[in-house]
Amino acid sequence: MLQVPEKSRFATGAKDALTRLRADRTTLRAVLMIGGVVLVALVSAYFWFTGGRYASTDNAYVRAAKLMVSTDVSGIVSEVDVREGQFVKKGDVLFRVDPKPFQIALDNANAQLAQTALSIDAMKEDYRRMLSDIATQQAQVDLAQSNYDRSAALIKSNVASQAAYDQNRFALEAAKRALQALKDQSRVQLAKLGGNPDLPTTAHPQYLQVKAQVDEAQRQLDHTVVRAPFDGIVTQVSQLQPGTYLVSQTAALTNSGAVGLVSRDNLWIDANMKETDLTWVKPGNPVSITVDTYPGQEWKGTVESISPATGAEFSILPAQNASGNWVKVVQRIPVRIKVEAKPGDLLLRAGMSVTVAIDTGHRRSLRDLF
Repeated sequence: MLQVPEKSRFATGAKDALTRLRADRTTLRAVLMIGGVVLVALVSAYFWFTGGRYASTDNAYVRAAKLMVSTDVSGIVSEVDVREGQFVKKGDVLFRVDPKPFQIALDNANAQLAQTALSIDAMKEDYRRMLSDIATQQAQVDLAQSNYDRSAALIKSNVASQAAYDQNRFALEAAKRALQALKDQSRVQLAKLGGNPDLPTTAHPQYLQVKAQVDEAQRQLDHTVVRAPFDGIVTQVSQLQPGTYLVSQTAALTNSGAVGLVSRDNLWIDANMKETDLTWVKPGNPVSITVDTYPGQEWKGTVESISPATGAEFSILPAQNASGNWVKVVQRIPVRIKVEAKPGDLLLRAGMSVTVAIDTGHRRSLRDLF
């Protein structure tokens, strides 16, 4: 029997193993290629179906209620009661204006009010005196009428002289004219009393006019003490110093007659969202907020409102897209987000940069493909 050399058998086995290895590699490569495509498709489908739920942007900033607190009366600042960065509550005194000129004006207005009340009371007494004079003059008219009637009867019988008759006639006419003059004066006086002689002094128009002047003087005196309109942190205090003459018309514009106040509680986020990201955003959607200043910290919020117009609509010179060189640009629409602050949260300051992610709750479906 012919024997195959051991070396040939080894070579043949190695060749077969190499062939099988190549076949296995080809099969594995095909499986990996097909599996890879399937895996990428599945991962892509997953992210596509879940990717439309959140709308996010980093073009967002912390906003707070802020105000340059001043007063509407002009005068010399006599006292500044706060310091930079101080927390104040609503009603706390920020600064004071010298009250002396305003106190003098109030005292003068009160004196005028008292004088007006006396004048109104005097008019009432004068009207009563006029009524008494009218009654007295009416008696004179009655007497003159009686004398005239008697003279007229006597002159017909040629008993009285013509001179006596004329004297009684002219006396009657003079008495009537005097009575009419008194009545006219009483009507004028009654008109000054508003047509009501029993009108209360405090309801008379002249009294009310001067009383309004007193109230205005009191208001100006009260406004010499400037108080915080809401809780907040004071700033820009160095711009206002005792001895500064505060001009009310320009105080808040120049900052030299005002104190800045920034709310610590009334905070919100203004997020400038792309219009293409707002398809499913609506008020009430929950929001995750992260602040650049505090990495790793997260705040919760809620979409409070969506602006009815883009930011460009409120610009002084809005874009004109009527030319042939028009290029479409995705517009930004401001979205206001209410911050749900909790006790112990880190302090948020107005102007901080933040990133927001709005959970719209929307999930894509196959219908969105068609």
